[in-house]
Amino acid sequence: MPTGVAIRDPRGQLFDAAERVLLRDGPAALTSRAVTAEAGVAKGVLHRHFADFDAFLAELALDRIAWIDRQAADLRAAAGTGSVENNLAAALPGLFSPAVLALVRLVIARDELRTRLRAATGSRIPIVSESAAMVSGYLAAERDLGRIAADADIGTLAPMLIASVHLLFTDAEGTPDDGAVTRVVSAALASARP
Repeated sequence: MPTGVAIRDPRGQLFDAAERVLLRDGPAALTSRAVTAEAGVAKGVLHRHFADFDAFLAELALDRIAWIDRQAADLRAAAGTGSVENNLAAALPGLFSPAVLALVRLVIARDELRTRLRAATGSRIPIVSESAAMVSGYLAAERDLGRIAADADIGTLAPMLIASVHLLFTDAEGTPDDGAVTRVVSAALASARP
């Protein structure tokens, strides 16, 4: 790779390359050399923008957590519209894309990454915790509107929904059938109806 060639969005280019390597080859194959080769840039590009490879991985995860936070705001804004089940069924699959699932596996596999993310976010299980918070925040908004029972145990419901839908995506070849997420959401919310 020639030096001195401007890269339009080096962080984004490196993040996208890391996700491709992660999806194709798994967490063990994710190295700075693999990322820069996939991105088609010199290895020094990564080290010019990040202190080390774990700092790069932490920033990648934080970027994806910021995406979850934006999705959470959109979901909360939908409170009071449509049905609670349909809103959740539409929002949850994005949390279980192959790229997000691969990133969760990476966070679990790399102690230093998990430690950095916990320090940055306060989350016990980064990415998964933010996903549960997304659902919890939405359910609380719906409860405030009277569309979820006032005594609904949102602290239990949110992680239960995340875990149940996660299983749908990890047990299925590709993605689950169209109605699977809706059925899980409806079953989970049955006891929370006002």
